[in-house]
Amino acid sequence: MQFGIALATDAESWKTVVRAEALGFSHAWFYDTQMLSADCFVAMGAAAVKTDRIRLGTGVLIPSNRIAAVTANAFASLNKLAPGRIDFGVGTGFTGRRAMGLGAIKLAEMNEYIRVVMALLRGETVETTIEGERRKIRFLNPELRLTNTADPIALHLSAYGPRAMAATARWGAGWINFVGDETAGAAAMSAMRAAWRNAGRDPADLGAVAFALGCVLAPGETLDSPRVIAQSGPRAAVLLHRAADEALSGLPNTSPIPPEVADEVAGYVALARHFQPADAPWIENHRGHLMVVKDEERRFITPELIRRTTFTGTRDALVRRIGTLRDAGYTQFTVQLTPGQEAAIEDWAGVMRAFV
Repeated sequence: MQFGIALATDAESWKTVVRAEALGFSHAWFYDTQMLSADCFVAMGAAAVKTDRIRLGTGVLIPSNRIAAVTANAFASLNKLAPGRIDFGVGTGFTGRRAMGLGAIKLAEMNEYIRVVMALLRGETVETTIEGERRKIRFLNPELRLTNTADPIALHLSAYGPRAMAATARWGAGWINFVGDETAGAAAMSAMRAAWRNAGRDPADLGAVAFALGCVLAPGETLDSPRVIAQSGPRAAVLLHRAADEALSGLPNTSPIPPEVADEVAGYVALARHFQPADAPWIENHRGHLMVVKDEERRFITPELIRRTTFTGTRDALVRRIGTLRDAGYTQFTVQLTPGQEAAIEDWAGVMRAFV
């Protein structure tokens, strides 16, 4: 099983990626969330010139936020800096759109976007819609070798529902899934493997990446320690943010609320009803999303919420939990490092060594 890191992108993320490569991590995934963090392609470019082996990918890019030709050009440019080490992770959108008060794009729009990007990266002439009109486009000067379209760029889809999983299978793409617990993660993996088989794909030929946040506990450390809150709390808070999005903006919430944490979720939603500006509650709701626990939401981040949504535990417990994901068919476990907690990569390297 491979191990990767995910980053709330910083222009200087290359420093962490260099350490990840030295420790033996196989992948570094960069969040593409314009309202929350730095530009992923700037950060990936810096990481590309500072590393030699580790793969670099968007985790994940949202089609509505960049036109297809610009995205294809960015990947081709990166591919010259790190030939054959670039991954195109894409999805219909959660954080990058909800931070602007928007829901996910339609699956058909994502499929069309992928079609155009991948055709351009193959050096093809492709017809697409630009400013409401159909236009044929192609990279015009490949012979100048300003970019690299010769080495392959791997496609990965973030997919949760059956239609998105079927699209992943049709593309023959790798799969990205955000996992909070191994039981639900294994069930989702079973559904993805079935989708691959239904599309005539061999699951053994395709990768499945489990994204998670968590903390490797020190002896005697509790689930409400400052370190756990800093490393795991931002993932636990996602359950709160989703519930507030549904209550205040009418956006769908696909995360069931366990009865054991219903009071905490309801308390946060009540708080969120007073967020300012009143006509844009998503601004305050998503401030710090997957990065930090805001002061006002700290009281809702309980040990039970941490336990239910994150990979937090002793090294041995985490080895067992991640082993369940491996046995279910995941080929990579990726842990997100929160800003200011990059040193946690050393703890996760210890977990990774159990799988080498």
